[in-house]
Amino acid sequence: MKRFIALFVVIVMALSMVVACGPTEEPTPDPNAAETPDPNGDENPTDTPVSTPDPTIVRPTEYVPGDDGEIYEAVLGEYEAYCNAAKEAATIDERFVLFAKAEAYLLESAVMIPTTTQGGAYTISRVAYRTIPYVQWGNDDDRLKGLIISDEFITKEEREELKAMWEKAVAGEGTYDPAAYLTGKGHTINPNYTLTFSTAPVTLDWLNTSSQSDTEITVNCVDGLVEYNNLGQMVPCLAESWDISDDGLTYTFHIRQGVYWYTAEGTQYAEVTANDFVAGFRHMLDAKAGLEWLIDGVVAGGTAYYDEGGSWDEVGYKAADKYTLVVTLEKPTSYFLTMLTYSCFLPICESFYESRGGVFGVEEYAEASADTNTYTFGKSEDVSSQVYCGPFLIRKLQKDSEIYLVKNQNYWNPDTVKLDSIKWVYDNNENPDAYYDDVIRGVYAGITLSASTGTLDRAKADGLFDLYSYVSDTTSTTYFGGLHLNRSTFALSSGTVASPKTEDQKIDTHIALMNKNFRKALQYAFDKATYNAVTRGEDLACTNLRNMYTHPEFVQLSADTTDEDGHVFPAGTFYGDIVQYYCNKMGLHIDVHDGVNGWFNPEIARQCLENAKIELGDNVNWPIQIDVVYYSGAAASTAQAQAYKTVIEENLGAENVIVNLIEATTSEDFYACGYRAADGAAGNFDMFYGSGWGPDYGDPSTYLDTFLGYGQGYMTKVIGLF
Repeated sequence: MKRFIALFVVIVMALSMVVACGPTEEPTPDPNAAETPDPNGDENPTDTPVSTPDPTIVRPTEYVPGDDGEIYEAVLGEYEAYCNAAKEAATIDERFVLFAKAEAYLLESAVMIPTTTQGGAYTISRVAYRTIPYVQWGNDDDRLKGLIISDEFITKEEREELKAMWEKAVAGEGTYDPAAYLTGKGHTINPNYTLTFSTAPVTLDWLNTSSQSDTEITVNCVDGLVEYNNLGQMVPCLAESWDISDDGLTYTFHIRQGVYWYTAEGTQYAEVTANDFVAGFRHMLDAKAGLEWLIDGVVAGGTAYYDEGGSWDEVGYKAADKYTLVVTLEKPTSYFLTMLTYSCFLPICESFYESRGGVFGVEEYAEASADTNTYTFGKSEDVSSQVYCGPFLIRKLQKDSEIYLVKNQNYWNPDTVKLDSIKWVYDNNENPDAYYDDVIRGVYAGITLSASTGTLDRAKADGLFDLYSYVSDTTSTTYFGGLHLNRSTFALSSGTVASPKTEDQKIDTHIALMNKNFRKALQYAFDKATYNAVTRGEDLACTNLRNMYTHPEFVQLSADTTDEDGHVFPAGTFYGDIVQYYCNKMGLHIDVHDGVNGWFNPEIARQCLENAKIELGDNVNWPIQIDVVYYSGAAASTAQAQAYKTVIEENLGAENVIVNLIEATTSEDFYACGYRAADGAAGNFDMFYGSGWGPDYGDPSTYLDTFLGYGQGYMTKVIGLF
């Protein structure tokens, strides 16, 4: 399913006003860029044709949720067809163009709105520049074994010199040794890394979860077939080499011999074999925890096995012998190797799994895992319920206090491990001043400085800002807001986080959210720069803004490519520029590129609202009530919720839309409303901006598949479906 659903309560403690945002000078024209109309031109100044009342709307006498499938078809009915057409494309470049068209359709539906990405914030840190794997997809950027940490903050000048060394190494013009550089500057390297967590892992089974809050811990304790290094290069890991058949359908991996599984105490348990990779893959399909659909259309027989009762014998994932893994694909898949750094392809120790009650088979697993007395594999409350073949061993996991990892002294590749220990300390983000003080004392390696918590002002007053601050890299992770199209939960089971809406107001909201012009009005009225500035400060309000789902420079064309209408996209065109072309063609008034307030257009928002009012007629009572849940224990969450309410009501008018800010007094309640909601029906919100997606592999489908319908896509629950 996914890389992760990111925890979007702004966690300012972790290293990980109206503001106008845009380019500060006229950009130099790019002769290779695809020619596109002006996104702010007046080809379609009202965004949609003049509206008339919609005769199909019938106001019910009571609020009853609709059918997910019918709603999906009404709102995103053509989206799956667009995605399928991309997957059938004859070339990779044609595939990218068709996916861009699908993405433009998703954006035009206005059911979701990209908000921000990671990074782009003022930071002070003792962590050296790019010492963990540098890659846009997969789980490798959570692997911390190569982290280089100083005993003191790294200055701006030192960081710039490290960056220059890294860039030369990437270009093949030398090596990158940040530890040697820092020690030469008088730093002492710290082998122990401490950071915080606010959502504890619910399992140690890295194949029975699709949440980053689980896997960010466990991927440090298990290796895969391949991995990326800190220069962004794919290198062998437990597969010391591999072969690809001429037809691109068969991948043969030669498993490294002499690598072992170890218990949490460091006792050798069993050798890692090809069967362990097969066992891991089958267990992932059996568990059906949200990872399985990633292999749809990729690994031969995989979908039929987990979804249609097919035979395991027909699945293209086999051990030819003890050290040879053979994977057969359904069709040539150019990005298959990039998928292998994601957790769904990790191994498990087959014999240990079975000793803990593990069984194979979709139905057999469902029955066995229901008995928690006999099935004890990967239980998060027991670090001995898993064995590990990676650089670290989990020594302690206490969900409300501490997670502690120690170096695996028998790790097969010890030279790559720069840390002796990693410790996560529980912190619910309620006391940023205390965290700041701990950073200064050296308890934690660094901090993202925030305006809303006061840490930015403190760093400036302390003189640390001028000496050490830098703007952190942005990433390929995209956070976004979703509008709930089929709400059935209006309070948690405990009665907390309850909506104030009456039954009539529930009907009004549902009818309004099913209207595309109303959704567009909300999205165009959302001033993301103001919303972002309350945490980042006005000078960085736009630095990490994102305006499309896929990273706009995620892929680019390798050759000139002509679409079905005869438009030619030149070689080198970035994916985001293709999406922009189709957005323009659809009459959208957005700029999809990073770093600009690309959706905010209050004039168009009001035009869309007037169109919506005409179409909805007398079937709704104004104002429409929009529930937004926020975590009151975090100043950043509270400030952003208030900013959202302000910009929506100011730009659309409180006589038309009222944003109800619904307080969650605990982080558990906040997460239960959205991030931890099991499905769309469990989502307790009308507008939720608490989710994000990081890509699993190097193809746009890694993002776009998440919005496929009927349970195929993980992120449809953020718009209240499936």
